[in-house]
Amino acid sequence: MVLSSYQNLLDMCSEDAFDFQQPLRSLPCVVTSHGIISDPDLESSNDGNSVGSAPPCLKRKVVVANSLPLNCIKDEATGEWSFAVDDNQLLIQLKDGFPIDSEVIYVGSLNVQVDPSEQDQISQKLFKEHKCIPTFLPADLQQRFYHSFCKQKLWPLFHYMLPVFHDKGELFDRSLFQAYVRANKIFADKVMEAVNSDEDCVWVHDYHLMLVPTFLRKKLHRIKVGFFLHSPFPSSEIYRTLPVRDEILKSLLNADLIGFQTFDYARHFLSCCSRLLGLNYESKRGHIGIEYFGRTVCLKILAAGVHVGRLESMLKLPATISKVQEIENIYRGKLVILGVDDMDIFKGISLKLLGLELLLERTPKLRGKIVLVQIVNPARSIGKDVEEAKNEVISVAQRINDKYGSTNYKPVVLIDYSIPFYEKIAFYAASDCCIVNAVRDGMNLIPYEYTICRQGNEEIDKLRGSDKSSLHTSTLIVSEFVGCSPSLSGAFRVNPWSVEDVADALYNVADLTQYEKIQRHDKHYRYVKSHDVAYWARSFDLDLDRACKEQYSQRCWTTGFGLNFRVIALSPGFRKLSPEHFASSYKKANKRLIFLDYDGTLVPQSSLDKAPSNMKSIPDAKATVITNRKFLQNSIAIDDVKTTSITNH
Repeated sequence: MVLSSYQNLLDMCSEDAFDFQQPLRSLPCVVTSHGIISDPDLESSNDGNSVGSAPPCLKRKVVVANSLPLNCIKDEATGEWSFAVDDNQLLIQLKDGFPIDSEVIYVGSLNVQVDPSEQDQISQKLFKEHKCIPTFLPADLQQRFYHSFCKQKLWPLFHYMLPVFHDKGELFDRSLFQAYVRANKIFADKVMEAVNSDEDCVWVHDYHLMLVPTFLRKKLHRIKVGFFLHSPFPSSEIYRTLPVRDEILKSLLNADLIGFQTFDYARHFLSCCSRLLGLNYESKRGHIGIEYFGRTVCLKILAAGVHVGRLESMLKLPATISKVQEIENIYRGKLVILGVDDMDIFKGISLKLLGLELLLERTPKLRGKIVLVQIVNPARSIGKDVEEAKNEVISVAQRINDKYGSTNYKPVVLIDYSIPFYEKIAFYAASDCCIVNAVRDGMNLIPYEYTICRQGNEEIDKLRGSDKSSLHTSTLIVSEFVGCSPSLSGAFRVNPWSVEDVADALYNVADLTQYEKIQRHDKHYRYVKSHDVAYWARSFDLDLDRACKEQYSQRCWTTGFGLNFRVIALSPGFRKLSPEHFASSYKKANKRLIFLDYDGTLVPQSSLDKAPSNMKSIPDAKATVITNRKFLQNSIAIDDVKTTSITNH
């Protein structure tokens, strides 16, 4: 009896199996009707002009993320929707790294709920004006998918926070994961609408959409899929606590290229694949690859960058220059420390304030001479934890101001409301130091933005009374647990959990010489400018093409159900097993040797009784059956013996 889990592999021996000697055909370009996809290769054989006369299609780059990079406003009086591209979004900026002949399509959700009666019209409007395809998740699904599963389950786990109190609703809820699966399926279906040919690339972003590669691979086996994780990836000891750990890992492995911000995050992912799935990986010519059913899934380690041109243009705005002058006049003679963080339990804002409090307590001479301006961006999620973090920040800031402040001096300036982007740029340009004190973070681009803005321009230099040849300064304090920390070697690295470390770093900043500030700024500026967002996108795109080249020379077979779906890649010289040839060779052999795998094939893996049953007499004395508990990886050559092996994967 053949195990059902192995049945689809043995189907390759059937008469109606796919002939791997046939050349692989391109992906379909046109969907003619529901469930029926036109085959351009077949059409070209019937009509010689059908392909040759068609204009060449642009290579599409389909960028998939949880949210579209758009600002949405509805006129309540007329009911008309207006949409504008948010140029500050990374998804918009990365297209500068794509080739000129590329067409960039965005797939994601809007940050507003749209009535079903308006969705078709808005979809056409968004695609025509902005090349965007909205997903339109129902409100209840959006709540369960994003706020409940992504933000309450995945986000804390990926930031090393495990559920502790089981009586507070923190136990894993399978229905929330089902909502996550359903939402990812909707995203994948929308991506399918955007894919034109096998030359198109799909780039999936972040932990919200980790199942999309599997749904895409089910429909288009040769599609080029890249995935980039912007958040941290936890160690295997943390990740293994996730009840759906295998499903997510297997889905990510259906991508051709997986990107991480740092080597540590990639190392954790490799460790999970090795320990949980038993997979091997190796490094070839500087590239890391995981062997997964004949396919090589490549890993890329490269931190994202900022759009330097965008920041420089914002610095030239009259409003920005005026704001810089205003800030410098207000805090003249004081050391300005800047913090810019989302209101989040992992950003370490209160720990940062405690470090400043300790500094002022230990160093009376700095009282009245140092100011921490903390800009708090609105929270991206909701919940009791966020409210508690916000209340704690306000409480600590008030305590410090009451203890060390005066009528004309506040050590902590808390900006806990939304401010225009140009004002944020002005604070970057006017601050002496920037501190990022997150206890765990993926890729925090705040230090990069600060470094570019501190370079300033001629107009700002004139306001300060210096010429364009004058050297610029900047200083950074960065948490060890932030993704950008390894790339900023000139920054003061701190353990955010140690208030003493933070206080010492703040004191060192106040004690730096002008020469040291110039050297640190110059080092960081050269790195950030050369490793901008275009460099990051271009590098990822090139590596995705390289990772897919090997796949095109292979022949593939699909197996598995649901989230266990995978593609088995076979060498170009693979030939399907012919039952006629096998039967003929078996009958002609003088000796016959049959190898059967044991665990998982003849007996279940979970079987307590591992002893084989008594061997029954074999009518044909020429046949020998051997059971082995180890899979025979090497071929065995025996004179005049026809061998076959059956095993279970």
